Amino acid sequence: SDGTIDTSAFKMIYVAPMKALVAEMVGNFSKRLEPYGVQVRELTGDISLSKAEIEETQLIIVTPEKWDIITRKSGERAYTQLVRLVIMDEIHLLHDSRGPVLECLVARTLRQIESTQEMVRLVGLSATLPNYEDVATFLRVNTEKGLFYFDNSYRPCPLAQQYIGITVKKPLQRFQLMNEICYEKVMDSAGKHQVLIFVHSRKETAKTAKFIKDEAMRNETLMTILKDDSASREILETEAEAVKSADLKAILPFGLGIHHAGMTRADRTLVEDLFADGHIQVLVSTATLAWGVNLPAHTVIIKGTQIYNPVKSAWTELSPLDVMQMFGRAGRPQFDTFGEGIIITSRNELQFYLSLFNMQLPVESQLIGTLANNLNAEVVLGSIQSIDDAAAWLGYTYFYVRMLCNPQLYGVPIDAVDADPVLKERRMDLAHSAAALLDKHSLIKYDRRSGSLQSTDLGRIASHYYVSIDTIAAFNEHLRPTFGDIELLRLFTQADEFKYMVVREEEKLELAKLIDRVPIPVKEGLDEPAAKINVLLQAHISRLRLEGLSLSSDMVYVTQSAGRLMRCLYEVCCRRGWANLAEKSLVLSKCVQAKMWASQTPLRQFAGVPAEILMKVERKELPWERWNDLSALEIGELIRLPRMGKTLHRLIHQFPRVELGAHVQPITRTLLRVELVITPDFQWDDKIHGYAEPFIVIVEDADSEIIMHKELFLLTRARCEEDSVITFTLPIMDPLPPQYFVRVISDKWLGCEATLPLSFRHLILPEKYAPPTELLDMQPLPITSLKNEQFESILAGEGISELNPIQTQTFQAIYGSEDSVFVAAPAGSGTGTIAELAIMRMLAKADLAGPEDGASRASGAARKVVYVAPMKATQEHALELWRQKFAPLGAAVSALTGEPLADAKILDESHIVIASPQAWETLSRRWRQRKAVQKVGLFIVDELHLVGGREGPVLEVGTSRVRYIASQLESPIRIIGLSASVANAKDVGNWIGASSKNIFNFPPSARPVPVEIQINGFDIYSQEGRMQAMARPTYMTLSRGIQSSGGAEDSPSIVFVPTRKHAKKTASDLLTFAAGENDADKFKARGASVEDIAPFLDVIGDSSLRYALEYGVGYLHESQTDREKSVVRALFSSGALTVLIVAASECWSLTSKAKTVVIMGTQYHDSMGQAANDYGMSDLLQMVGMAGRAGIDAKATCTLMCHMPRKEYYKKFLFEPLPIESHLDAALHDALCSEIVSKTVTNKQDAVEYITWSLYYRRLTQNPNYYNMTGVTHRHVSDHLSDLVESVLADLEESGLISIENDFDLEALNLGMISAYYCVKYTTLEVFAASLAEKTKLKNLMEILCAASEFDEMLVRPGEELAVEKLLLHAPLAVEKPRYADAHTKVNALLQSHISRTHMNADLRHDAMQAALAAPKLLQAMVDVISSSGWLKPALAAMELSQMIVQAVWQKDPVLMQIPGVSREVAKAAIANGAETVFDVVDMSSDERAETLQITDKVALREANAWLDRYPDISVNHEFAGQAIPGEPAQVVVSLERESDGEGGPPGPVIAPHYPGRKDENWWLVVGDVENNVLLAVKRVTVGLKAQAKLQFVVPENKAGLTLFFMSDSYCGLDQEIELEY
Repeated sequence: SDGTIDTSAFKMIYVAPMKALVAEMVGNFSKRLEPYGVQVRELTGDISLSKAEIEETQLIIVTPEKWDIITRKSGERAYTQLVRLVIMDEIHLLHDSRGPVLECLVARTLRQIESTQEMVRLVGLSATLPNYEDVATFLRVNTEKGLFYFDNSYRPCPLAQQYIGITVKKPLQRFQLMNEICYEKVMDSAGKHQVLIFVHSRKETAKTAKFIKDEAMRNETLMTILKDDSASREILETEAEAVKSADLKAILPFGLGIHHAGMTRADRTLVEDLFADGHIQVLVSTATLAWGVNLPAHTVIIKGTQIYNPVKSAWTELSPLDVMQMFGRAGRPQFDTFGEGIIITSRNELQFYLSLFNMQLPVESQLIGTLANNLNAEVVLGSIQSIDDAAAWLGYTYFYVRMLCNPQLYGVPIDAVDADPVLKERRMDLAHSAAALLDKHSLIKYDRRSGSLQSTDLGRIASHYYVSIDTIAAFNEHLRPTFGDIELLRLFTQADEFKYMVVREEEKLELAKLIDRVPIPVKEGLDEPAAKINVLLQAHISRLRLEGLSLSSDMVYVTQSAGRLMRCLYEVCCRRGWANLAEKSLVLSKCVQAKMWASQTPLRQFAGVPAEILMKVERKELPWERWNDLSALEIGELIRLPRMGKTLHRLIHQFPRVELGAHVQPITRTLLRVELVITPDFQWDDKIHGYAEPFIVIVEDADSEIIMHKELFLLTRARCEEDSVITFTLPIMDPLPPQYFVRVISDKWLGCEATLPLSFRHLILPEKYAPPTELLDMQPLPITSLKNEQFESILAGEGISELNPIQTQTFQAIYGSEDSVFVAAPAGSGTGTIAELAIMRMLAKADLAGPEDGASRASGAARKVVYVAPMKATQEHALELWRQKFAPLGAAVSALTGEPLADAKILDESHIVIASPQAWETLSRRWRQRKAVQKVGLFIVDELHLVGGREGPVLEVGTSRVRYIASQLESPIRIIGLSASVANAKDVGNWIGASSKNIFNFPPSARPVPVEIQINGFDIYSQEGRMQAMARPTYMTLSRGIQSSGGAEDSPSIVFVPTRKHAKKTASDLLTFAAGENDADKFKARGASVEDIAPFLDVIGDSSLRYALEYGVGYLHESQTDREKSVVRALFSSGALTVLIVAASECWSLTSKAKTVVIMGTQYHDSMGQAANDYGMSDLLQMVGMAGRAGIDAKATCTLMCHMPRKEYYKKFLFEPLPIESHLDAALHDALCSEIVSKTVTNKQDAVEYITWSLYYRRLTQNPNYYNMTGVTHRHVSDHLSDLVESVLADLEESGLISIENDFDLEALNLGMISAYYCVKYTTLEVFAASLAEKTKLKNLMEILCAASEFDEMLVRPGEELAVEKLLLHAPLAVEKPRYADAHTKVNALLQSHISRTHMNADLRHDAMQAALAAPKLLQAMVDVISSSGWLKPALAAMELSQMIVQAVWQKDPVLMQIPGVSREVAKAAIANGAETVFDVVDMSSDERAETLQITDKVALREANAWLDRYPDISVNHEFAGQAIPGEPAQVVVSLERESDGEGGPPGPVIAPHYPGRKDENWWLVVGDVENNVLLAVKRVTVGLKAQAKLQFVVPENKAGLTLFFMSDSYCGLDQEIELEY
């Protein structure tokens, strides 16, 4: 809006055919666009740009091939989607051999426009051509507005043309005659105009120029060629001395010049400049000058029109476009009135050239020659997935446009056009032939029956490295794992790219010399081109100087292709899994890149190191690793050049080097989990290392022959000083190999490699797992088997008439007995109903479902049901469902809040309680004191497989405690465990006390609805690129589902994506693809009209979601409001939506199933090699479980799309049950601490016995290596447990949480009690105790709070460092030396921004809410820690910080800002009007409040009034019990009374619009000596209508003034200070 150009919103592409032209254009555009801030860069084979550079550039000037390579890779779509303009220069090149590339680029762009519905403007520029309308049709130009055609009459200089035909046949005579004619024509113009002569070989330039010079000398006409002025001669003679080319040196002083691509760049530039300045009168050149550099002359002579074509190995006529381009150089508009073009050709060809210039020949397509290669690229890109798609794609090409105009030329029978006017059959035939050829060479999989096309690894490699079919087929066919360097280089020379390379006679002598100088022997004879290619490549690597210029230019050609061909070989070796050969080919490809051999010193890779020093280093024969240990002084002495010591020392330490460490854990008998720790050990320099250093992680078998695993790892600048952890799984064979090798190899640097052997000598594999429970073929049980009408009506209300096979098989154990039961079944098997059956049995036993009214019974007498579910969404769903079902039976159903005091009351008053593992674990800690906990009779744990997940230890501790309580009370507690299919059901069943007959473990295949699972791997490293590549296949999968079902409403689909951003993007992509196929209503359900869903749309605030819902697509993510989520869920379950896109974090909140499930990606965000960001296995199983609607679908499909290296891992665990391992040892410190506080554990023996109740203990002997145990005997187990307990208790003692008496008895200390009471990690309290001090102020309090271990898990997403830095810039409390990528720094920024009410993006806002939720509990613990030390001021500051976080108001802010809807400006205005405190506003009438707070909206006013009415007004009275004598104990009794409107009952939770969770009011009473900063007594109290508290303390000797503080933890402006008189 302010007129500036938003440079980040677009890209423009200018496609120019020649590199020389690209360079010229970059210069032109850069100057002109600089004022607009538009960056111009070139992108060609020689010059590649980094991702960051591409992002900064708006106009990219490219060669067609380079742009083709970029648009072929789906990983690059992230920026190709920003392209808004593509300019194709010299588009008449469609006729040339490079034409197919242009055709594919235009076709790809046109299809992208249709599929994304985002306009890209196409502009084509060309020389004059007769069938310009065909090209316009091809570019989809509106011929009335967008087509401009200028014929020859528009030439700035009219062209006089001469055609000279030669009849002589004998080559020598013909050559002589042409030279003579040429000389005559030069003499006609000599002295008057400059002449440009085009010839067709490099040698010819020198021969022609020499002939003209000799002839002129013989005829004494040389002076007419040379300019008269002596200055010009002087310049020519001076310049001639510096020239490298001998031919040029000989003729330059005579005013003649030559120009061709074989000359050095300096010579070419010199000739161009001298010709442009008029010093050279006659220039003999090859065609490079016609295309690349704009140098016009008055007269242009084309000497001969036959050119040697290496493709056909014969002489062919010049292409019409070349001739036109050459004639285009005739005439200089600024000097001449006309130009002269002379063509000397054979008599037979005269007619052709005459017709060409006067009638002109049409431009034809050359696509057919490269059809198969181009089809492969499109299949790999994913834009073609069937033979029909391929035929449609051909319809976008110029080939199709010309085939319609001239069918005979393209082999279409005459009668075929009438029968098939759009030539569909012909296109199908061509597509079929190309696909069959690709299939034959294994580049694609072509199913001839269905016509589907699928890319293979080989096809992907061919497309990405721009390699032809023949090359990749030859590589694939001839590669053998036993090849050495000699054979690899020989195979390299067989590439199709070099098939026209010839050995010229004059090159043989130099090649013979070179063959003796290159290090790898060449087996072929000198006459064979293979020998020449091999020698040139080695000479390039060895940096040998070549004399012959033709050899030099051939070497450039070879080395240009060498890099990508070697990479291609390396990729093929990796796909084959050949470790040895992959390493050799990678080294060779790096040698080509670095122009050095692996045997030379790695220092050669640094620019600017003098050659003599490199030689000295290499002569020393000191291993490269040892140089790292030398000091600068020692290096200087060693090379006898002390002054260079420092420089070399710096370079040696800048050379990338990494150290490796690994931790191996067996998961199953065939799978190992490896945690690889990579530690960088070098100094990062941006100039050398850029933004990131790529490494390849390869795991090889014991013989280093087979690649077991390979992945890319990017070491970024941000992580160069810390360890990086990569987690991956490896298959393991039986018998056990002795070891594997992990190699981490730099992708760029030669000599940078680290190897780590993984020894398996002491590896103990886990015990074999028992087979799963077989699903019996039983008659389904009708619901009448419950024999209770009330229960039957509950199930019938859900539409259940009979139990499914799994429920039937477990019915007797669940409903017919009192025993503990473990049921493991795949997601979607109806385990929720199994839980309900167990509850029904319990209710029937408690007589709640009997004839009497259950509610009348004292709820306290009945046994309780506790249902624990780890996922919040599961808890909420169960609460809502069971209240509907069981409340009519008189059963009170409630959920725990997480506040222990409130929860104890809830449990006492309810029959069925739903809890999170954390809430249950906290509540049950003090089970001896809490009678309600002792009354639990049924304990149901859902999703028990999550014991192996992040929250697993809490779940394990809580469940183990239930069994321990049962054993102590000697009253049985029935435990029902429900989980997904697991491998080790026996251990889990034994742990919860289920007998073997009550352990049911059904295999993953036992789903009620069979699910077909497909796993697709995407080999793209960047996550954004991967997600974009998945969009099209996802659309195709959904389309197939709709087709097979007959309609969208019969095939509802759920698509899971990583984040909120991807949910929006995917919805937009799906609708765009549908619109691109002219089927915008594809996902609309029949019968669901926009009018039907219109009422629901008003609730939706997100405009893009509203739009998507109208077309049958919805999405769910964590940042939506609860109301929006429930609307979207309701629309999907009712069938009004057919596609639901769900962010991964919401996967547990779904209740509706679908016929098709697509899981797009399995990582939350780009993880830079950190596998920690993969979805949990349980989340994935939950997603897969959403496939299949029981009773509706006969079968369902689930497609999982993931990163290629993870494919095998998912294959294993989606089809086989999952083994559950315990992680209790990681959380044992806090668990033991809480048991020591509750006196359950009083000595070390108790601690060991405590562990024996856990799953951890049962798994120790089953998989000892996973738990770092070296054997399975009793001795091993007892030693391991003793060591574990000793180390945990030693840590707790060191942290000051417990004390160990007599090295045996355990006693909890104050910090330990604080930790147990608030459920705060022991490491957090250690930090608090060490960091808090007497003079700690608010800024330090905030830093200490944010350093809590609870925030370790806070995610810092890639790229968030900038956002954190921005937030901290505006934060009131500065952070010392912030590390923006650190989780604790991020929490600090978020909490301050939360209090400041700063606007944040949805992800950061979500994180800030999580941080704010955790803060009050930590601050309460902090107050207790400070109070233990008796410091007053820090304690008060911590209390105030708690208020600030709950109400999102700083101390210095007006207190009125707490009122909902009141901004800072309004609060300041109210203060100016005399309303300074909240009480001032409370005393006003409703109208006065509205006026003062400037609230006009009724709903907002209602909310503000509700808050004001609830604002606590508490009076504080105190008196000393007895007399207060200095130095003696005293007691103050404090009476608290709340002003209320007469309505009794406890106050509800705090109203805090900016606080994300429920918060109950708490208060602190503090007695302190302000002057001396001493805190004497503190007590936390809750205040109903009235409360009384007693504070005991020792009165100070110094008779200091004492103050009683009454502090809120939730509201600002309520704190009271009362002087204590004594």
